[in-house]
Amino acid sequence: MSSLFRCSSTKVALLVLGMTTAIISPIVISTPALSQSTVPTTPSTTPSTTPSATPSPTSTVNLSDVSSDYWARPFIQVLAQNNVISGFPDGSFRPNQPVTRAEFAALIQKAFGNQNRVRQLSPGGFSDVPAGYWAASAIQSAYETGFLAGYPGNVFRPNQQIPRVQGIVALSNGLGLSGGDTSILSTYYNDASAIPDYAVGSVAAATQGNLVVNYPDVKQLNPQQSLTRAEAAALLYQALARQGRVQPIASNLPASQYIVAGTPGGTQTGTDIVSLAASSNSFTTLTSLLKTSGLADVLQQAGPYTVFAPTDQAFAALPAATLQQLQQPENRDALVKILRYHVVPGAVTSSQLSAGELRTDEGTPVNIQIDTANNQVGVNNARVLQADVKASNGVIHAINQVLIPADVNISQLNQPPTGNTDGTTDTTVGRATRGGRSYIGVAGNIGLSGSDTALSEGNFTVISKLGLTRNISVRPSVLFGDDTIFLVPLTLDFSPQAAGAVGERTFAISPYVGAGVAIEANLDTDFGLLLTGGVDVPLGTRFTLTGAVNAAFMDETDVGLLFGVGYNF
Repeated sequence: MSSLFRCSSTKVALLVLGMTTAIISPIVISTPALSQSTVPTTPSTTPSTTPSATPSPTSTVNLSDVSSDYWARPFIQVLAQNNVISGFPDGSFRPNQPVTRAEFAALIQKAFGNQNRVRQLSPGGFSDVPAGYWAASAIQSAYETGFLAGYPGNVFRPNQQIPRVQGIVALSNGLGLSGGDTSILSTYYNDASAIPDYAVGSVAAATQGNLVVNYPDVKQLNPQQSLTRAEAAALLYQALARQGRVQPIASNLPASQYIVAGTPGGTQTGTDIVSLAASSNSFTTLTSLLKTSGLADVLQQAGPYTVFAPTDQAFAALPAATLQQLQQPENRDALVKILRYHVVPGAVTSSQLSAGELRTDEGTPVNIQIDTANNQVGVNNARVLQADVKASNGVIHAINQVLIPADVNISQLNQPPTGNTDGTTDTTVGRATRGGRSYIGVAGNIGLSGSDTALSEGNFTVISKLGLTRNISVRPSVLFGDDTIFLVPLTLDFSPQAAGAVGERTFAISPYVGAGVAIEANLDTDFGLLLTGGVDVPLGTRFTLTGAVNAAFMDETDVGLLFGVGYNF
């Protein structure tokens, strides 16, 4: 075999070092832009009027004309508590008052103000929306986030009452819903033939996405009827529930019978606490953890129980890799303590809560704060987002943070024992390291330089990671080709780093670097130095995405870029 280090080796080593540095730098995963659906181009028969100011509502939850048995009260109350909608200075909500296009734009800005911009309004804006118009900013926001569009002639018609079908299309567009099965419309609506051609696909997508609410007849869409403030609240609520930002209306509330359930997931078959949580897009993480811990069976019993339920966003805000570690067998006791800390014996509604300590099923009390001025309830540092979701065996209060008992240190969940009392270090083949779990999987290799081995070519690869200690792992892999090569690096694994989020899903990366031996399997087996560096990206408890740069110094210096996925064990 020729010399292991030719003069070009130094250059290649620098190349590998540079690419490795780039790989292990924090990766930001951005949310993709939403696709757009067709928007109306046919002008309405309603004449455009001169824009004028409208009353400025004041924030209140005690709305005088929204009685406890009003059909839309559950939608209105939660949105009012979260400052998405509000009443008028006289304390009324005027639920049956029609909504103008400008007012609907203002509601959209309130509900979806942080949504990604997918287009840009021209510098002059709409010709009938002056720069000083009260809703100019809201109209621009609703347009640029893809919810609302204008009419031919560069007009918006801000004072025109918005038809129900336009409100549904706007939310379908803004949420990026597409591919609706238009053949279902006649099944769900007696007046499906009245839906305008431009709106058929969007209404179908909104129906299958459980966005549509029809009162008093769930099968009567009334597409061209003006949207009322109560109906607007119901549609906005369903759109927010679709995003997991509020909990879906419980099936035991009368309001649920007016929701057009276009998919099986839109109806709730169970009414116990776990079934209600499982049927919600807001509590997928909580439901999974309840099942992992074994507490799901307990919370399906007669009870009653009160559960302060963290949303998926609350769990996503935990430090990177915490969720993965909580599901490890060695951390089960901590998981059970955390979950029981969210459970209170008995059914305690929001009206029954009082300031002070409230004892939990875990044995440690939580601190309840009552803000009567703003109608807000706090639990430790968390805020109740939605109260009094009634279950057959208790009540659920959705909260925006995970409650952690004082005797649980989540920063140490990813710190398994590193040694024995005699000072020696535990070495267990196949254990989890601080970078994540061990795995075996498949990958593809892209050759970057060289021509001596399969590392320099595009080919199929079998990969693995076998943890040895908390910090060290060995990563044997084999690259198949005309000159099959075995790579056996010993790597130093680093702790996970926050990488970003896609939607509500938060990801972390675990960098690693190392060196080892490369073995070329041909008639005269050759050995060479191997340098490697890459990152692991846990995709959950089952799978890990991985990418690495490998350089093997054989007769020639071969460099390859590897991407793969491993099954965790």
